[in-house]
Amino acid sequence: MYQGHFGLTEAPFGITPDTSYFFTSAHSQQALNTLLVAVRSGEGFIKITGEVGTGKTLLCRKFMATLGEDFVTAYIPNPYLEPRTLMLALADELELILPRDVDQHQLLKSITFRLMELAAQGKQVILLLDEAQAIPLESLEALRLLTNLETEKRKLLQIVLFGQPELNKHLEMESIRQLAQRITFHYHMGALSRDDLEYYLAHRLRVAGFTGARLFSRAAVSRLYAASGGIPRLVNILAHKALLLAYGEGRHQVERRHVGLAVKDTAASQGWWWPWLAGAAAVIGVASVTWAFVK
Repeated sequence: MYQGHFGLTEAPFGITPDTSYFFTSAHSQQALNTLLVAVRSGEGFIKITGEVGTGKTLLCRKFMATLGEDFVTAYIPNPYLEPRTLMLALADELELILPRDVDQHQLLKSITFRLMELAAQGKQVILLLDEAQAIPLESLEALRLLTNLETEKRKLLQIVLFGQPELNKHLEMESIRQLAQRITFHYHMGALSRDDLEYYLAHRLRVAGFTGARLFSRAAVSRLYAASGGIPRLVNILAHKALLLAYGEGRHQVERRHVGLAVKDTAASQGWWWPWLAGAAAVIGVASVTWAFVK
């Protein structure tokens, strides 16, 4: 839409987790390093938490892309599943072909055999569960039992939980205290700092093909930080709308007022309660900025 106007090859502020846009801020790099060190230790559970929109799914995909050939990953994006269905999802990720009426015993036996087979090939299997705060408690317990599978030297399966802070509350429950004790590595992802935001914008614009001078004025960046709190998803939503507004006016730089208008159009950025509404902002349309094209 506005790519040609600003000299871009693609839209730079999408909200889909594209690993080519992964930004190595202090938080994201430390989280990635934690994951890489943890999986090479070969033990237990790993937990990554962060507020809505801080980039957990993007980190997960970047992590998978970073792993070498010695690793096999099983990714479940929506783990709101009862124990048997969760086990079936894992079996599917491990490319197991099972009878439709497979019983629980045979299911677990088949998964165990496949894990042992991969271990014999020198492969390390990692199960990654996104939105882990949604996992039912009984399914968390089933996952704990899976980590009992091991050789004399290491676990047959490592599990990485990516979730919102509510995940911590679940893990504090007495009924799954054994699982909480097995979390050997954890990291909490925070928001971008004001300085990080400058680099974040420049990074995404550069990946999208921008070669010009500053596209967001310093005042625009300050307004963007104040409205988003440094939450990457909100930054992307507001930056995209601000670019639309600047384009509609034929401007080649985003100013503070463009960001201000984008903020008014985005409920999640208005007020101290933005962290809890950040997810909803992703579905807000840009209909209210179309006046810029017809003015």
